[in-house]
Amino acid sequence: MTIPLPLFLVLALVAIVSALGMLVSRNAIYAALFLVVNFMSVALFFLLLNAPFIAIAQVSVYTGAIMVLFLFVIMLLGAERAGQIQAIRWQVPLAVILGVILLLEAVYIIIYQRGMLPTVATQLPADFGSPAQVGTALFSSYLLPFEITSVLLLVGMVGAIVLTKKEKK
Repeated sequence: MTIPLPLFLVLALVAIVSALGMLVSRNAIYAALFLVVNFMSVALFFLLLNAPFIAIAQVSVYTGAIMVLFLFVIMLLGAERAGQIQAIRWQVPLAVILGVILLLEAVYIIIYQRGMLPTVATQLPADFGSPAQVGTALFSSYLLPFEITSVLLLVGMVGAIVLTKKEKK
């Protein structure tokens, strides 16, 4: 057993626990802080893969910029003090059904699609994670997902504002 495997297992545990903490947290600020811990563990995963540029980009962009912006929005709009909103009756059963479907799909892929997963560790290219390779891949092969992510972040910010907006009477 090499050093990266125990470190990977500890980081995986931290990532899973912080993701679960984010999901079950009742306080919006605590949920955002759990997300910061999750982002930091993902950055450490990139360091384990010998991709320091991607790790620093993860820390500076997501943890440093976007999460600080989310925390400011949460605190300025008072979302951490927002009361519980009554859920629509069909939301909880639908969420449970979709969660079970997602779990079944994951189990199916893990059990029956063994040929799609790599069986041996392959050697990473020498320029893996370099700024030039990341820029080329991001703005050529992954331009659409990059733009969709930016729109999703914008929708999340607008959604936070709409959810905490007080109605005029």
